[in-house]
Amino acid sequence: MQEAIDPAQASAPIVPAAMDRHYGGRAPPRAAARRDATVNDDDINVLALVKGNERYIFLYDDSQRAETLRILGRYASNPELSFSWYDAAVMSQKVRQMSAGNSNSGNNHASKPKNRISLAQPLDFEE
Repeated sequence: MQEAIDPAQASAPIVPAAMDRHYGGRAPPRAAARRDATVNDDDINVLALVKGNERYIFLYDDSQRAETLRILGRYASNPELSFSWYDAAVMSQKVRQMSAGNSNSGNNHASKPKNRISLAQPLDFEE
């Protein structure tokens, strides 16, 4: 015999396991407010970190990039989580790279990263 699925649980937003534990099994207030938001056809970005037994999975679209960056900072500042500031920095960089990749996806060629400083070449010192 199959168990019936509670309709309220079926429409609950997907939240990281650590967030679920932090809020006592409930969705955070802001995520609960977004539960009824309409979903458009934009791509969903997936960012995941496996750290020991904990798994941090972030699903967001490009319009939620700033909120995702803020959440990474909140997780890093939470002493109850093993999510460190280093983790937040690395994942923030991935968020920015994915955003840059999405904006370049319309271009036919991938842009190369520009050097911020010019380093002296070995031939510059030889005379």
